[in-house]
Amino acid sequence: MHQGVALVSAAPRPAPHLVILHGDTLPPGHERIDADPRLASVRYATADRLAEALPGAQALFVWDLFSTAVAAAWPKADALRWVHAATAGVDNLMFPALVDSDVVVTNSRGVFDRPMAEYVLGLVLSFAKDFPGSHDLQRDRVWRHRETEPIAGRRALVIGTGPIGRAIAAQLAAAGMTVEAAGRTARTDPDLGDVVEASLDSTGPDLGDALPRADYVVVAAPLTDQTRGLISTRALSLMKPTARLINVARGSIVDEDALVRALRDGAVAGAALDVFETEPLPESSPLWDLPGVIISPHMSGDIVGWRSELVRLFTDNLDRFLNGEDPRNIVDKRRGYVSGP
Repeated sequence: MHQGVALVSAAPRPAPHLVILHGDTLPPGHERIDADPRLASVRYATADRLAEALPGAQALFVWDLFSTAVAAAWPKADALRWVHAATAGVDNLMFPALVDSDVVVTNSRGVFDRPMAEYVLGLVLSFAKDFPGSHDLQRDRVWRHRETEPIAGRRALVIGTGPIGRAIAAQLAAAGMTVEAAGRTARTDPDLGDVVEASLDSTGPDLGDALPRADYVVVAAPLTDQTRGLISTRALSLMKPTARLINVARGSIVDEDALVRALRDGAVAGAALDVFETEPLPESSPLWDLPGVIISPHMSGDIVGWRSELVRLFTDNLDRFLNGEDPRNIVDKRRGYVSGP
């Protein structure tokens, strides 16, 4: 089936049914969605009840942020035209039946860009200024003077050239760092300069050229077939022993076992990880105890008010859907993300 926008129709349609897939919490201000007279109904469903809610529904709002329930319930989606994800990454929705359908998928691109860029800058500063070390010494009441590293003039490689990667690159450049970028293809970008291919097997400029130059490697790419396992044993071996890895994208882009080995062997100096292959990160993971590792629970884009911003974006797209207009942030389902800068 084609992947064009299938929301606009010249013929009038009956009032649609909307399903909201949620976890422990409902979207803030959901009462206003319930009261929209243009909707025939709003059905709320947790993952285990989604299959019961989908028949006859034309729209689905995936508020349960990283749920995989849509794939399991998909055979019951007999009237669905639009799925909106309250996330930037939509890898959990890119299963073959949905990709091959005419159902339009949109995401929450734009909500997390600046917060994640600020978070990455904070992590770079934390490494360079040894804030974790200061915290540990304070806890133990130890007065120990140290020298710290500058960030001005240091090199950062940002893997991912979408809005999040661009915001990170701009933030780090504003702090005085030299920034390179890696994307789906090697090219010259008006904002990022020369972009290398996010691959280790390219015939042109790729990560094999850029990784050895980087003091900080920042992963900000969507999870796709191209990026899964991208930060491998080979990639880590190309990094400087003094370099740090920062991952704010998806855990499966980094080979965690390879990273553990690299950290233990001193092949890389540290890692700041906000995302993991399994979340929550199991207590048995060696990453908890390795020196030079900063762990956070998938929160790099979550600032005060972020949930309300997600709902605002959804309701704007809901208006477009109900008015027969094209929505914002249409995902290229073959690529797994919104195309364009």
